[in-house]
Parts: sequence; structure tokens; C-alpha cells
Amino acid sequence: MLNSWFPNVSWEKMWEATIETLYMTSISVIATFFLGIILGLLLFLTSKGNIWENNIVNKVISAFVNIFRSIPFLILIVLLIPFTMFLLGTMIGKDAALPALIIGSAPFYARMVEIGLREIDKGVIEAAKSMGAKTSTIIFKVLLPESMPALISGITVTAIALVGYTAMAGVIGAGGLGNLAYLEGFQRSRNDVTLMATIIILIIVFIIQFIGDFITNKLDKR
Repeated sequence: MLNSWFPNVSWEKMWEATIETLYMTSISVIATFFLGIILGLLLFLTSKGNIWENNIVNKVISAFVNIFRSIPFLILIVLLIPFTMFLLGTMIGKDAALPALIIGSAPFYARMVEIGLREIDKGVIEAAKSMGAKTSTIIFKVLLPESMPALISGITVTAIALVGYTAMAGVIGAGGLGNLAYLEGFQRSRNDVTLMATIIILIIVFIIQFIGDFITNKLDKR
């Protein structure tokens, strides 16, 4: 029945493109999660009234985050071509999309991390300080555990955005469902190929949202 509804779809190519999209998304999400937490922690800890208060460092990191999260993704890919070529020797394929995907999403997630950290009750942090807790202890035993529901919720939103980014990256040869929808669907006027690629992208998004909501609800003790 599927073949009659989608006569132009090569299921082998569709499966391969799906794997490429999942590969780009998963690697980018993992890298974004850790880089975003590092940047978010630095933004929070160097802000006024916090442990590493440093106005200059805070403004530098804040400027970096604001610049890279404001650049449209397609433009960012083009700007990062020299860096990608230097790093990987190519700008084509699923691996070549990773630098732009990570650099484009980590600053966005860093702001979400900072917001999550700011929502922590100040009294909890002060109590840890009064007991002589080291900075590392405060970070790993107080800040991260207390903000984890917000961090998971934030990475869920970021992961969904990354699925969209992989589709855009596909238009310029990164592979994945976006590339298939553009080359095999749009350019050849095969609407069924574009539709099926879109349906699979939506399924991936729904699964990410479900998993993210499930984990967030499990971690949220309120």
C-alpha cells in the first residue's frame, strides 16, 4: 500500500537518509549538552553576586553566546566552511555538518542552562557555602542536580531545533532527510519523496519530545 501512495520513494535511500539525520542529531545533541552546560555555568558563576564574579569574563562569554545564537543557521554554515575544511578536509557529508550544528546550538542551549541555574533557590547555594563546600562540590552536588529538570527540558527543545538544522544542512549537501527531500523530492518534482521525508522528521521530533518530557517529569521533584 505504501508503494502505491509513495511510488517514487526509494525506501533504501529513505532509510539511509534517516540514519544520517539521526547520526547528525545525536552527535550534535551530546556535544551541545556538555558545551552548553560549560558555557551556561560560566555565564552563571561569573555573573554579579556569584562565586566567580568577573564582569569582563562574563561580558566576553555573553557576547560570544549572543553572536553565535543570533546568526541564521544557513549563514553560519557558509561562514564556517573554512573552519570545516581545515578540520575535516571536506564540506560535504554528514560529518561536515557537525561543526556548524554544534557551534550553532551550544550557545542557544547555554542561555537555557543559565536561566535554569538562576531559578535555583539562593538559600540552597548559601547553605552549601556556609558548610564550607568547595566550588566543585557546589557545581556537581547543588547546581547541576537542582537544575537538571530545566537542563533536560532545554536540551529537548534544542534537540528538536537540531533536527530542523540537519534538514537545512542537507540542502547544501550534508546528507540526511533534508538532502533527500531537496534533491530527490523538490528538484525532481517528486512530492511524495518530500512528504515522506517530512513525515519521518516529524516522527523523530515527536519521539524526542516524548523522551524529553518523560525524563523531565521523572526528575522534577516539585
